Parts: sequence; C-alpha cells; structure tokens
Amino acid sequence: MHIAFLGCGFIAGVHSRHLKALRDDVVRSYASRDGSKAEACCRRYLGAGSYDSYTAAIEDPAVDAVVIAVPPRFHLDLTLQALAADKHVLVEKPAYLRMEDYERVRTARDRAGRVVLVGENDHYKPLAICLRRLLREGVIGEMVFAHFTTLVKRFKRADDWRNDKTMAGGDAFFEEGIHWLHLANSLGPVMTEARGFQPAASRDGSDTRIKSMMVAFRYDNSAVGALFYSREVPSLLRGLRVSKLFGRAGIISFESNGAVVLVRGPGVPRLVLPGFRDMRGYQAMYRDFLGAIHEDRAPEMSLETAMADQRLMDQIYATAEPATPAVTA
Repeated sequence: MHIAFLGCGFIAGVHSRHLKALRDDVVRSYASRDGSKAEACCRRYLGAGSYDSYTAAIEDPAVDAVVIAVPPRFHLDLTLQALAADKHVLVEKPAYLRMEDYERVRTARDRAGRVVLVGENDHYKPLAICLRRLLREGVIGEMVFAHFTTLVKRFKRADDWRNDKTMAGGDAFFEEGIHWLHLANSLGPVMTEARGFQPAASRDGSDTRIKSMMVAFRYDNSAVGALFYSREVPSLLRGLRVSKLFGRAGIISFESNGAVVLVRGPGVPRLVLPGFRDMRGYQAMYRDFLGAIHEDRAPEMSLETAMADQRLMDQIYATAEPATPAVTA
C-alpha cells in the first residue's frame, strides 16, 4: 500500500507518526506546491519520495491512496481529482464546505468504486468508544440530558490560515468544533435538531475568528442537550474540561480529553479508564481506512456519516447570529 500525503503542514506530521506506528510496511510519500518543503517532510518522516505538486502525486500510478491534509478550501477539488485517478481518499475534517460538495464527492466515489474516509479521528478515540459502550449497556438508564463542554483559551497566530474564512470554510466552531458536534451525535441517540447561539464576538489580538458557540439540540429519543465551545475562555486546570450525560438511573461524567470516566448508576460509583494508547484515535482511524480498502467496505467515518454532521452544522449556522455587544452610557 502506497499512501501519498497532499500537504506537508503540522497535521500531515501527526498523521505520519501515527500511521508509521501502526503499520511500518505502508509506503508514505509527500507532496507540496513547494518541492523543497515536500523533500524536507519526506526526510523528517522517513518517506519513500516527494512530489513538487499535488497533481504529480495523484497521477503517480504507484500511489494507491491519498491523505488530503491542506486547508478545507482545497479539499473538494483534490478529492475529485484523486477519485478520477482511481485513488482512495482520506480527507481531513471538516471535509467540505457545503452539502452540495458532499453530494458531488459521493457521486464521484460511487462512480470510481473507491473508499473515502473523513478524517474525524475523535470518532475512533477510546473515550468515544467507551461512551458508546456505556450507553448501549444502559448504565444510566434512559438518557435525559447531555452536557458537553470544550473551553480553552488558545489563540491562533495572525498568519494562521484559520484566520481566513475563505481557507477554513468558517469560524472556529466550523473548523474545529466539528469534533465535538460529531462526538455528541455519535454516541447512539441521533440528533434531530440543533440551534446555535453565539455570544458577542471579540476580535482583539492576532486571532480574528469568532471563537465561541453554544449549541442546543434534541435527540431522537427525546433527550435534550447543550454543547459549549470556546477558544477564548480559560478552562479549569489548563485543559481539564468535564462533560456529563444524565440518565434516569445515573450520570456519566467524563474528562473531555479522554483520561477518565466516572459512572454513577445503580450500585457503587466506578471509575473507568478508556485507555491511553492511541488516545486521539488516529491509529484506529487508519486501521479502519486500510481495512475498508482491503475488505471493499465502507469505513465507519464514511461520507454519509459526515453528511449527517454537516446537516446539523447547517442548522446551527442558519440559526446562530453573534450577539451585539451592549453599549454603556
């Protein structure tokens, strides 16, 4: 299996390290619009070769699959090029900017008969797997409320591409909050409606994005919930964030990075450790990608799964308008 990385930024390095740790026999190569950058990336991650354009990698008959690790603005065109060249595709999240983009990719995927996996690594992390298992087992009975919190004060540099909405496709919640929206929508109960609320925007400093969003939602089992997302609000103890699932028979409290889960249900409360190995889920994601290719099946994070998240994202932004700062006399 030969996988070419399209893009040589930070996230390509994250993918490379996890893929190498999982399968050392997968051939990895690197492509960039800057040939010297591709060569440097290839040396750093012990790749097999480099390309001075994305097209060169896509058109190489030795390449079986590509990983699209560039800003979201370029995802659609590169995916369509890769599928036209009969390549399998793993595309970073958020995969595409509009629902019609997903539809175009689905048509191209079905025509090519290739695998497309959306790189939502949080779907595969031990925390998500643990939460899905606990809910299936009914440890808290019928779920009533869900409360997700992801707050941290972490600004981007002025020259970061995420500050450009035409590159990122949207603000902080669209580009990064999709992780949390997917987690909330992948635990078993399915969201049927979601509404967004944004506080007054602050554009001070180098990070000019709108950085906060609150989402209220309802599940198909009639449970309701809220997701609090911000990249401008300090968190407890430098990143410690606690979320909870409330049921009629108990509560699941979990540390949002995935270190610990506390289950309080019938009987004695218990502490569950989801697992520290592959804590971010990248190796499990690649295991699914390679398995889907070899077994000719759909991956767990398929286009259809990502499209369900995009429908919710569309609802959120259709209802969310930043509040106007109060004017004091």
